[in-house]
Amino acid sequence: MQRQGTQVKPLSGRGRLKQVGGPVNQERRRERALTLARNHSGGTMRILITNDDGINAPGLHVLEEIAADLAGPGGQVWVVAPAFEQSGVAHCISYAHPTMVARLDERRYATEGSPADCVLAAICDIMADGLPDLVLSGVNRGNNSGENAMYSGTIGGAMEAALQGLPAIALSQYLGPLTGGLDDPFEGARRHGAAVIRRLLDHGDWTSDADFRLFYNINFPPVPAASVRGVRVAPQGRRQGTNFSVVPYTAPNGRRFMWAAGGAQNAPARPGTDVAVNMEGFVSVTPMRADLTCHVSLHDMAGLFEQDIPRETETS
Repeated sequence: MQRQGTQVKPLSGRGRLKQVGGPVNQERRRERALTLARNHSGGTMRILITNDDGINAPGLHVLEEIAADLAGPGGQVWVVAPAFEQSGVAHCISYAHPTMVARLDERRYATEGSPADCVLAAICDIMADGLPDLVLSGVNRGNNSGENAMYSGTIGGAMEAALQGLPAIALSQYLGPLTGGLDDPFEGARRHGAAVIRRLLDHGDWTSDADFRLFYNINFPPVPAASVRGVRVAPQGRRQGTNFSVVPYTAPNGRRFMWAAGGAQNAPARPGTDVAVNMEGFVSVTPMRADLTCHVSLHDMAGLFEQDIPRETETS
């Protein structure tokens, strides 16, 4: 079956993407943070947006409106998004094969790659002469709270930007029965998105000295915009009994295939987590970074291997 999306042709006159450099140093992080604050206050921000639902997704158009509001009259909004849907690709990058990039309009590009590929294409080639002050990824159709965050291409795009030293935010719109009948199921994100991001730009941690820079994951609750109760900073949660599974089928020719299926998105989660506050009608803001280390276990395991492991006695 032919995929729906945007036909992608190579950019004429462009060379190969530049090699991405090593870890971003602390001085560069501080410089970026100062530039972000200065350009935000002066209304001259350069904002890059991407998503995982594809270049024609309605949530991307919502994010373009949010970004234009934030960028200010002297700012710019650049769009580099996948030509086709990339939901569930997480932080995938296409290093095993070339990624085609097409210029669709001024400051608007599509790639045959993942959201992380889009970010790399932007900062290493398309916007290499003037890097973005801020990277926004979304607005995803469906929540990326709880365990969904681990699979999300939306979050993967923001994470790649953070690894490259850029301030980044992922945005997702939780959907449910109360949003299903709306003319605009993204109205919560559309109405409240810019205000939440402005608060993060003014007061968020953009100068962390950690090896892995912070980025932010915002989820708008599954309620109409007028029913949003506020904003809560919350840790990532996990819904109960919602692990992915696969449903196998046998085709008439005998070949086996399968569909992946997730669990109910309204399943309960630990109180105070992103999932729980979303279900209570609050916008959730979760600070994240690409460090998957369990630091509590590091402390608990500190002396585990201080003594050499005894070798097994050799037997003849």
